[in-house]
Amino acid sequence: MNLSSEPIRFDHVRGLALVTAREVAATGIDVLIVRDLLGRITLLIDDREQAPDEDSLLAWGESLKQALGPYVSGQGIALGSTLFQATALFDSSRVLNEITYVPTASQGNIRWLENTVVGEDWTRVSEVPEPSIERVPKVTLYGFKGGVGRSTATAVLARHLADSGKRVLVVDLDLESPGSGPLLLTMEETPQFGLVDQLVESALGNANGLDLVAPASHYTPTRGELWVAPARGRGIPGTPYSYVEKLNRIYTDSPTEDDTDFANRLAEAITACELAMTEAVGAPEVVLLDSRAGIHDIAAVAISRLCDVALLFGADNAHTWAGYSDLFTAWRDSGQAPTVRERLHMVASMVPDTPSRPKDSYLEEFRDHSWSCFSVLYDNEVTDGSSPLPNEAFNPSPEDDSAPHSPIPILFSLDLIGLDSIATPDWPSRGYIQTAYDEFLKTTTHLIFPEGSS
Repeated sequence: MNLSSEPIRFDHVRGLALVTAREVAATGIDVLIVRDLLGRITLLIDDREQAPDEDSLLAWGESLKQALGPYVSGQGIALGSTLFQATALFDSSRVLNEITYVPTASQGNIRWLENTVVGEDWTRVSEVPEPSIERVPKVTLYGFKGGVGRSTATAVLARHLADSGKRVLVVDLDLESPGSGPLLLTMEETPQFGLVDQLVESALGNANGLDLVAPASHYTPTRGELWVAPARGRGIPGTPYSYVEKLNRIYTDSPTEDDTDFANRLAEAITACELAMTEAVGAPEVVLLDSRAGIHDIAAVAISRLCDVALLFGADNAHTWAGYSDLFTAWRDSGQAPTVRERLHMVASMVPDTPSRPKDSYLEEFRDHSWSCFSVLYDNEVTDGSSPLPNEAFNPSPEDDSAPHSPIPILFSLDLIGLDSIATPDWPSRGYIQTAYDEFLKTTTHLIFPEGSS
């Protein structure tokens, strides 16, 4: 029961709901905590094997109502036997175990089901498949905030890998604000259709024959290939290109196919771009995903479910660490930290090197702040029986250069401000670019291709 005079807020709800859920689980009954789109809680009791008595149900319902106030649903407590297709809820792949609760042999389980509009894929992390000849490594470049040089870094890395002899495909996933596409393609050389077209047309089974990829403009790699799948296309001649109207529809689940949630359709769109490049010049050997910034479904899917390597861009400021702390805490609380953490690598973008703030001291401060932020994803080496043993724990020290929190630097250059890639197509080969990106290119190439990195 909530005895405080303070109002109940969203952040209180999880802990308060767990109090009643533990009362249910103590009787040996499994309980699923369901949070709806408004944040309201229903305790769904699994009575398929054991049914609670009426008095207990009334007591739990009253306890939940008193504790949660406006955050209790109209039902509050619901029995699975009273719901249509309750098994689909209990057995949903979206259900997560409550990691703060470890039941004894006589107690029931407590699990969570979050119903959200966006961001759900942050807590649905997929295992990265084992390397194989067929597996094309995918690299997501992401920044919690925009303006950190992510798209420029994507273009520079793409050209570097192509010049080293690789067949590179860049997919511009920043659909609301296309980034790497305009950096690598002129409008005249842009394919007729973009990723947004593939997402719209595929929802209706109408994506065959789309022109999705093109070779980078104004640039021929010395050894490899560099192709681009832009966010928006050039359009059909004589027909208005309704980009905004398409954006309004791409996140809608398809009514005509199985497994057509947005995450699956985005993965299929990237595969379609790979196949289009394969038909033109051969299969890509690496795919760079230029993700949009912020807590958004595109970024969630790109990092949590599609990539082998995730490069997280940021500057050393409070906004960066507060944002990443929120994301990392969500992974920890959903039990996904062990799956996702080792694919993450922090990029220190726009690193200064001035007399007042030398590069080395800046990176040292960055590393310490980064380690504090990443530590929520690391294991506690003090085991309590349920945590990993010390020799099995993943808990790199702040000084560990190979750890996810260790910054990969990109130096700041005034020449990059207001860069017009169309007017200066040779910009990646200029000296200031080589100096700024040298360590970034060496380190990321090794992460992508550990064997035979150049």
